[in-house]
Amino acid sequence: MAGGGVIGWAFLSAGTALVAAPFIAEAFRPRVTDKQRASAPGQVADLPNGPTWLQWRGPEDGPVAVCVHGLTTPSFVWGPLADHLAGMGFRVLTYDLYGRGLSARPNGEQDSTFFNAQLAALLDHQGIEGGFTLLGYSMGGAIATGFAAAHLSRVQQLCLIAPAGLGHDLGPVAGMAINHPNIGKWMMLGFYPRSLRRGLASERGLPSAIPNMVDLQMAESRKRGFAPAILSSLRGIMDEDLAPAHRAICDADIPTLAIWGETDDVIPLAGRDRLTELNPEARNVVIPGAGHTLAYTHVTEVARALDTLHVAQDAAR
Repeated sequence: MAGGGVIGWAFLSAGTALVAAPFIAEAFRPRVTDKQRASAPGQVADLPNGPTWLQWRGPEDGPVAVCVHGLTTPSFVWGPLADHLAGMGFRVLTYDLYGRGLSARPNGEQDSTFFNAQLAALLDHQGIEGGFTLLGYSMGGAIATGFAAAHLSRVQQLCLIAPAGLGHDLGPVAGMAINHPNIGKWMMLGFYPRSLRRGLASERGLPSAIPNMVDLQMAESRKRGFAPAILSSLRGIMDEDLAPAHRAICDADIPTLAIWGETDDVIPLAGRDRLTELNPEARNVVIPGAGHTLAYTHVTEVARALDTLHVAQDAAR
């Protein structure tokens, strides 16, 4: 009996440690600090849900273009393309979504309402009152779509690069975390960052316009609040039906440009066909040989597509 009791307690202790391990590991991951924000190029906007890190490029009197990044990689992913937009004459705003980069890690479901509130507060903080061009990459495409549909009079033109919300495949760990609510957070904290880093390691051989891109992305996965934010977005904005939003954008005659990677296995090219169903007026450009990393591996080709955007002379600020 005594021996059985000891073994039972041993198994119980081991089980408890197994369950607690991902949460303990998350608690010991490094926080994003005010000192890090202060030392980074750019600036911080103190918004209702916490600090949002942002950066401006381009002529101060240029028409505003706002760039929204994706699920896992913060605003530095826009660097080369933002520079190109600035060279076209745009006044370009990039910023880190909550839970990523140097922005705060607030609680709450990261759905369209959540991200719309962050962007609306940021625009207000920066004094952007008129219309502007809105660009979104990957999950940022879903956010941009939702924001445009909710603010039809403000978005002058919309550009979606490999946009989420029209069909996506984020891998087995993410899928299981979404579909199993009771153990989803445990799985996300325990397995997703490591799974992501394995996937990123396989991209080291890809050409990149951003130096040390893989290392930068891996560093993000080690920050406190990263994995919970990813899970919240997967259960929020990434699980929303954006068909009504795309139809509203079409009905409002907002010029829409969609750029796709021919070999993208995260946001498959089939999304182009779905977008055409919802918004027949959207212009679709396919980048040959490009995967989901097209924003930094195929910058020249994507930039050529961006050259078709209208650079209005009336600034939004």
